[in-house]
Amino acid sequence: MKNREFDEFITEISRINGIQAIVLGGSRTTKYSDNNADYDIYIYSENGINRDTRQEILSKYSDYYELSNNYWELEDNGLFKWGIYFDLIYRNLLDITKKIENVVENYQCHNGFTTCLWHNILNAEIIFDKNEIYTKMKKRFQVPYPKKLKENIIKRNMALLTNSIISYDKQISKSAYRKDYVNINNRLSAFFASYFDIIFAINELTHPGEKRIMEICNSNCKILPNGFEQNVNKLINNANNEIKIIETVNNVILELQKIVEYGVPTDKDIIGFNG
Repeated sequence: MKNREFDEFITEISRINGIQAIVLGGSRTTKYSDNNADYDIYIYSENGINRDTRQEILSKYSDYYELSNNYWELEDNGLFKWGIYFDLIYRNLLDITKKIENVVENYQCHNGFTTCLWHNILNAEIIFDKNEIYTKMKKRFQVPYPKKLKENIIKRNMALLTNSIISYDKQISKSAYRKDYVNINNRLSAFFASYFDIIFAINELTHPGEKRIMEICNSNCKILPNGFEQNVNKLINNANNEIKIIETVNNVILELQKIVEYGVPTDKDIIGFNG
């Protein structure tokens, strides 16, 4: 929920020398938001913002905050005085543009979450945009999903899931035989990252991130494996069963391979199709 205090806060930030754009991202910009959703505020600048300047402004609007957390990106995190948590993420526009360029125009893929940053840029709500610099970048990347990127994501992440010496299915099987349940869960997280990267690539949709991912897939993906939701739930529920987890992983991969092979829905009895 935006209010007068929020607007005043944004105005103060936008007046700092070198600020290029401020945008709101995360679930607050989607239909999946709820009252517990925090503010993901992305602040783009030429050379960053001085820590003391950030603290001076934040102290007016928050009694509880942490400065310069740098676990993922440079962030200030805390709770606004009106009861909403916030993440202030500080970015360099040129650096972000280059990262998206590598994905969208050079077709570079990752071990899961390949198009998350692209999704973030396309779907963020612009709050402040000096000289429309963010608008121009956003327009540049509002393009159809590249076929070559789709192919690269599927090829790389299918190799991580199965049919290679180091693939996740083999790692999970080894851990299951050892009854190493901690590592099973560790490898399942990596498995899910590649699995959903493939799902969104097949549907030529940008990856929204890990939150509410099942709901998003069911609502937006026209092509899904047979037993999609049931099998994902089985993976989670069988993580502590060394026999069932191997069987479930193999079944999930088999159903995914079917939609990778066919590419488009032709027969609901042969491949999964939602919609």
